[in-house]
Amino acid sequence: MQTRLIELLKNSVSSIVLDGETDYLIEKNRALNDFYPVFLSVLRHRPSLIDSLRNQLNPRLAEIFGTNLNLKQQFLEFSRGQAPADEIESTLNRAIVPTLGFLESEAGSTDPEAIVHLLDQHMPDIQAALPEWAAALLAGLGVNATAGQTIHQAPELYEEVPEQKRSPWVPILIFIILALLLAFLFKACSERNEEEVPVTQAAATEPAYLQVNTGSNGDLVTCQLYLNNPAYTDILQTEVKRIFNHPTGCGVNSASNYHSEFIDQDVIPTALKILKDVPNTNMTWMGEQIAIQSTNPADAQRVANQLRPLAKNMTITVQQDLDVQTATPATTTAAQALAVINPDNIQALDVATALNLEAIHFESASSTVPEANQLILDQAAALIQRAPHVHLTIKGHTDAVGSNEANNLLSLRRAEAVRDYLVQRGVDPSQLQAVGYGQQQPMEPNATPEGQFQNRRIEFEVLNTETGVVRAVDDQGIVEKKAE
Repeated sequence: MQTRLIELLKNSVSSIVLDGETDYLIEKNRALNDFYPVFLSVLRHRPSLIDSLRNQLNPRLAEIFGTNLNLKQQFLEFSRGQAPADEIESTLNRAIVPTLGFLESEAGSTDPEAIVHLLDQHMPDIQAALPEWAAALLAGLGVNATAGQTIHQAPELYEEVPEQKRSPWVPILIFIILALLLAFLFKACSERNEEEVPVTQAAATEPAYLQVNTGSNGDLVTCQLYLNNPAYTDILQTEVKRIFNHPTGCGVNSASNYHSEFIDQDVIPTALKILKDVPNTNMTWMGEQIAIQSTNPADAQRVANQLRPLAKNMTITVQQDLDVQTATPATTTAAQALAVINPDNIQALDVATALNLEAIHFESASSTVPEANQLILDQAAALIQRAPHVHLTIKGHTDAVGSNEANNLLSLRRAEAVRDYLVQRGVDPSQLQAVGYGQQQPMEPNATPEGQFQNRRIEFEVLNTETGVVRAVDDQGIVEKKAE
């Protein structure tokens, strides 16, 4: 499959342009996303602009629009959101040089013809990324956004038509038709508004939530993000990966019941930089509260003191000291094991070990993947996608409550639920197999509610197709065996 040029461009250039920015991050990121396909469309039809921009120390947005400065202003108005136009223009000015550098790298040459050839190959992707309003704007520059060809406008020819006498009833009929249409539209809109009332009333009930945990060397151990805002989630993920040099970033829950923004969220990237290299420390950002915990009280107090003048609308508290075991709870062990895996050299046994450190226990009679385990599965999915030789057998189990037949079916549904969750996160379905064992393999006696809970679980066997080694967990710990 051909790699999407626009997505590569966003990942490569946006992080450079937005590095160190704290104000209007969402608006600037959105403006960059609008800018890339428009800029590439213009370059495709004006190859001479490539050398012209490259030879300038600080090329400007105005040069892309040439003498059509009113079109430049229209572009800024469409793309700036709530941000000042001059800030957006400054951001886009800084994006021109790295975008040209990216295109030269992808084309393997600085020759404008090679870059145009690259753009020709990716025109469907470029056109698909254009915002809806861009077609008219590009047309004003002589670019046909749908056909990918330059428009040569011919003068319009008008033919004089002799005036004919119209019946005096025509205006009356037109008036009646328009009145009926307006009445119909008014009724349709009224009904629509009535139907949309429940949607409007259904508001987010949970505050956005960010939890970051560092290890003994101040590196990132876990990051959990609960936020219903894909645009800012992308920005924050990029910042976390860059600041902590972390391959996977945060586990994300974007359910609609979470708010779409944090209070003082422009400060979060700076807060992450402050937290970096501070060992064994937790930072929780939720609602109007920021809580700092650390094994070293002086570290926690220092982080809080640095944050207070920045996050002026937040209440910052330093909570009681933690021991190392509390700072790195058992539920983060799997996340830490996943975090240290080199994404460029993923070993099947490393993935197996990490997955089997995370216990997935279901509620009675339920096959819904517990929310507490979703973030670890997100991290695992990001790694498995990069390792086609890793194949998972997902084993579902139940307690002894109910019939064997019902439990066999329920255990299979639990395994399938985990499989489907991983597939939704991008794992190839051919790498996953779901199997149900019912109540046949209990971990604990079913005589107590605690034992029943432990038995309602998921286990993983990971088969490396290159070695044939299976990695599983039983009551003796992690064991290896050859595939049968």
